[in-house]
Amino acid sequence: MNISALIDNINNVLWGPPMLVLLVGTGILFTLRLKGIQVRKFNLSFKQTFGGLFKKKSSADADGMSSFQALATAIAAQVGTGNLAGVATAVASGGPGAVFWMWVSGFFGMGTIFAEAVLAQLHTERKDGEKTGGPAYYIKKGLGSNVLAVIFALLIIIALGFMGNMVQSSSIAEAAYTAFGLPNLITGLITAIIVGLIIIGGVSRIASFTERIVPIMAAFYIIGSLIIVFMHYEMILPAFKMIFQSAFNPTAATGGVIGVSVKEAMRYGIARGLFSNEAGMGSTPHAHAVAKVKHPAEQGLVAMMGVVIDTGVVCTLTALVILTTGAFSSGLYGAQLAQEGFTIGFGNFGTTFIAICLFFFAISTIISWYYFGEANIKFLVGKKGINSYRILVLIFIVMGTIMQTEMVWELADVFNGLMVIPNLIALIGLTSLVVKVARDYEGTFLNNKPSIYANRKDKK
Repeated sequence: MNISALIDNINNVLWGPPMLVLLVGTGILFTLRLKGIQVRKFNLSFKQTFGGLFKKKSSADADGMSSFQALATAIAAQVGTGNLAGVATAVASGGPGAVFWMWVSGFFGMGTIFAEAVLAQLHTERKDGEKTGGPAYYIKKGLGSNVLAVIFALLIIIALGFMGNMVQSSSIAEAAYTAFGLPNLITGLITAIIVGLIIIGGVSRIASFTERIVPIMAAFYIIGSLIIVFMHYEMILPAFKMIFQSAFNPTAATGGVIGVSVKEAMRYGIARGLFSNEAGMGSTPHAHAVAKVKHPAEQGLVAMMGVVIDTGVVCTLTALVILTTGAFSSGLYGAQLAQEGFTIGFGNFGTTFIAICLFFFAISTIISWYYFGEANIKFLVGKKGINSYRILVLIFIVMGTIMQTEMVWELADVFNGLMVIPNLIALIGLTSLVVKVARDYEGTFLNNKPSIYANRKDKK
């Protein structure tokens, strides 16, 4: 057996039904233990997310992020090429019904990501004077396992900081070449320079960048998608009908156009939904950890809105473009299927539109993934390792634009799958603590009573 086949087999095991059941099952666990908090507190989640959008940060918060900046950084990681290629793959492989199961995974994922954000808020530290946090910190301090924490930190640095960012820069290079004929190496160098200028400014510049770029990129993609969907308004209701019918009877709903089973619809919908919103994967807690909030549960509510934006809005619109334009029956797969939908809607401009979106999606993901890796560099060796890490990240970005990255993507999937395991162990092991914090928030903090979790100070 060659290395490629071995890696493929490992991924089939790591990302097979047991992992998906574990991820969704964790979401179901928190949904039940938190009594459906994603439904009960949805309005408060929206208010907490966008209510302070235009408030300025004070200078005292220079090493942290506002709640919205943390969300923007998390969304920058969540909204990426998977929202285009991933959704298209789900529809092509699992039929329109995969979208329904994507929504299901997102709904329960809101419970998981609430728990991740709360635990990250509870277990922050100051490393060399800077606030930081993430799963490695709550695995060590909350679960009490330094070994498991170190394993997680190493895995996420490799998976996101290095290999994942190679794949992202490759996506930028491919889109730039297709749309504008720009050589890959030139694109790689330009991307590395842009990223370098941002990350050298530390957490405040990263937060400032994501706070500004995420709303713009999201609005650009959402408006473009809505234009195409409403251009084919007569197909909107049939598209939703197809999604719901195909979730339980794919052949009848599509007239046999896509020969898939309910099992395949569930598998691809749940998998791509979880890959997109990253609930349970241990990435976004790094951003939520450093948010300036009065109570840890407040950032949990904000984190839930990130899943709504990613899966409920962006992924859904991609699916609707594919379905309403009829692109889903073209026989294309992955990114090409998504591109076909936008080409049908916008003509030749569709290619340019996708290139622009992919650039913003990928560059913002690179910035966020760099930051998540940096938090774990601090955990392992402190601030002294950051400069070396930055240089390596920039090298990998350039390498990603000039190398065949299929193998790198497969390896990134392996490390992604491996890093999920210690994070889920911690989430399940610390379930009672999350529930305790949520009850304190609802029963004490919201009633203006003294709370033991409110206005916590960072520990050294």
